[in-house]
Amino acid sequence: MAKADRLARSDERRIELEAEYAALLVAALQQTAAKRLMLFGHQQERTATTKAAPIVAEITALGDAIDGLREQLAIAPFALHREFLASRGPVSAQAVGEWKQAQAWLDRLEAEKDPA
Repeated sequence: MAKADRLARSDERRIELEAEYAALLVAALQQTAAKRLMLFGHQQERTATTKAAPIVAEITALGDAIDGLREQLAIAPFALHREFLASRGPVSAQAVGEWKQAQAWLDRLEAEKDPA
């Protein structure tokens, strides 16, 4: 019974952290869409990278904690975090800009949250 209680608490914590992650990511995406942050790091500008670094570090640490809980619970890794990490870094010159990419992410997350 103790193991079941521990797993239930871990799952509750996972759900809380995933909600926190989503809120943090949405806030960062909104800043990026408003051209105040370069979250995806497509351009290797020192100023933009330095400004985004604490936010990216917080998102990454939270995602890693979630993945650790998911591993304990024997459930799939946190897909949203993996997608975010995969979307970062240099891209080709023809790629969509960070601001448009951020808006597309926001639109997709909103659609997934409220599939009307």
